[in-house]
Amino acid sequence: MTLSTGEKLGPYEIISKLGAGGMGEVWKARDTRLDRFVAVKVLPAHIVERADLRQRFEREARVVASLNHPHICVLFDIGTHEGADFMVMECLEGETLAERIGKGAIPLEQALAIAAQIADALDRAHSAGVTHRDVKPGNIMLTRDGVKVLDFGLATLIERDEAGDADATVAAAAPLTEVGAVLGTAAYMSPEQARGQRLDARTDIFSLGVVLYQMIAGTLPFRGVNALDVISSILQKEPAPLTPQVAGVPRELERLLGRHCARIASNATRRPESC
Repeated sequence: MTLSTGEKLGPYEIISKLGAGGMGEVWKARDTRLDRFVAVKVLPAHIVERADLRQRFEREARVVASLNHPHICVLFDIGTHEGADFMVMECLEGETLAERIGKGAIPLEQALAIAAQIADALDRAHSAGVTHRDVKPGNIMLTRDGVKVLDFGLATLIERDEAGDADATVAAAAPLTEVGAVLGTAAYMSPEQARGQRLDARTDIFSLGVVLYQMIAGTLPFRGVNALDVISSILQKEPAPLTPQVAGVPRELERLLGRHCARIASNATRRPESC
């Protein structure tokens, strides 16, 4: 569906395009009923007929709607207009963490404060049985009021077994991809995600560690000329220590962002709290 300024999706009047990604285009719009600005995410026309992607879009809406947290983007509405599915979220002013990192490394204290807010949002999601699966700077907004985590489009709903064992989780619904399929962004993938294995909250912990490393160092811990090289680096290499690159990095933080935590986060027999 092609949108233009002034066009309406129900009560939402389109103003301008904010961006686009694999799961849809995002537009700034005005809610004519409540007279407020919102962000409208529209499923691309070329994938509307794909049941799996449409299901993922609908699941994103349910996931976001189930989470109520100051550092998670608020979902206002969901609807369909002329065959196009869309969801309506709060319109955020600020910049993505990716844009901020593009300007250079972030001072240690500020980076830790940002990471703490991301971790708080993820903890809320994990407590509700939701794994984000695509934690990366492009999905994190820095606003005047703090961090906002965006786009749970790749999220998987999980539930504890009857015994309440956090490590024995099963899909709450049929998986949106076949076992072995790889979703997410290569540079921020956990080892188990890169291998196409089943995931739980620990994959987000690993990705958050990558994001924190990148904020502090101004560069990614795992690199390569293409996605396969990056995945190989994640599976086989140890990140370069932060200490020679950045002054004043605490030893404990260096340990947490090193291979020790990477091994624990990807170990299906251990709990994420071990990090």
